[in-house]
Amino acid sequence: MSDNLRLRVITSLGDIPAEGWNACVSDETVKLESQDRGPPSNPFVSHEFLHALEQSHSVGRRTGWDPRHLIAEDAQGNIVGAVPCYVKTHSQGEYVFDRGWAEAYERAGGDYYPKLQVSAPFTPATGPRLLARPGAQAATVRATLAAGLVTLCGQLGTSSVHLTFLPETQARLLADKGFLLRTDQQFHWSNEGYGSFDDFLAALASRKRKSIRRERAEALTNGITVHWLTGKDLTEEIWDAFFDFYMETGSRKWGRPYLTRAFYSLVGERMADRILLVMAKRAGRWIAGAINFIGADTLYGRHWGATEHHPMLHFEVCYYQAIDYAIAHGLRRVEAGAQGEHKLARGYLPSTTWSAHFIADPALRRAVADYLNQERAFVAAEGAELATLAPFRKDLAPGQS
Repeated sequence: MSDNLRLRVITSLGDIPAEGWNACVSDETVKLESQDRGPPSNPFVSHEFLHALEQSHSVGRRTGWDPRHLIAEDAQGNIVGAVPCYVKTHSQGEYVFDRGWAEAYERAGGDYYPKLQVSAPFTPATGPRLLARPGAQAATVRATLAAGLVTLCGQLGTSSVHLTFLPETQARLLADKGFLLRTDQQFHWSNEGYGSFDDFLAALASRKRKSIRRERAEALTNGITVHWLTGKDLTEEIWDAFFDFYMETGSRKWGRPYLTRAFYSLVGERMADRILLVMAKRAGRWIAGAINFIGADTLYGRHWGATEHHPMLHFEVCYYQAIDYAIAHGLRRVEAGAQGEHKLARGYLPSTTWSAHFIADPALRRAVADYLNQERAFVAAEGAELATLAPFRKDLAPGQS
């Protein structure tokens, strides 16, 4: 640890000022003129988002996400670094699946849980995890936080530390400190300077272009209209409707949805200008919707739900409207969440995601390291193969991320 840095652990983001935490949320995947001004570049590690999860009881000891956030302070007591960290008693809501590791360790007589999880809960979106206030000391702060996580793992008696959906640069930093690297694939859309959705379509092969036009037209049959709601549009009535969609679809997908109704009110109050709801209406009432969060240069699609089911409506509300919005607002990228090879035909290309894992037990660590060596090779090969199936014209295919 640097001599002029002190680490401490807090059990609630309410224990520190939002300004101090947010000053550390500089996403090195985004180039901004001033990273320490305005809202954080990545919405999911902002004080507002993470504190809303706590205050709404979407996370907490009862849910198996017990906050143990790591804070770095300088000699004057200023917050210069932070890590969003949780003691986990299960592996739910993470989207990087380690249940097989847990089962193997438990069969061998070990206790995999509790573990430490560094992430934005329930959010498979890449963003910084070792948060550091921009400046000459930032690299030292990140290195100190990485070492502090290993120390915290030992102090709490947890089996491991898992940092998921972090930038490759931070993953490589952790690899140099003995963490194991894991990769996976998501599908992201890249804005190649398009002036309109038709410009994007013009970059596609003819057959794919016709297919998307047909899907968009079919989605809006039966008198369905689609609306963008943000800022002051996000009333409690709107959140009531969206929460109904979330519960209806989430109950079928996950059994028990993760987020409480109070969460939406809190983020709607604190982050309204950074939220886009794409809502579908038929016969005067809302029937479906998708929630997106707006970053510095990226639109992050999170989840969707519906109380009426119409052909192609999911693709329209979640994917095509997100592209429309990104083009209209000059955003560089759309990240549409975890998994889903069906996104490929709609212009979302394979993109590698990264996680880093510290395993305290040497035997389990060796077994996991062997597995990850094979898995990384498979992920790379699969990504290369999927890229060949991209719908773009061969003379206009955008670069892979």
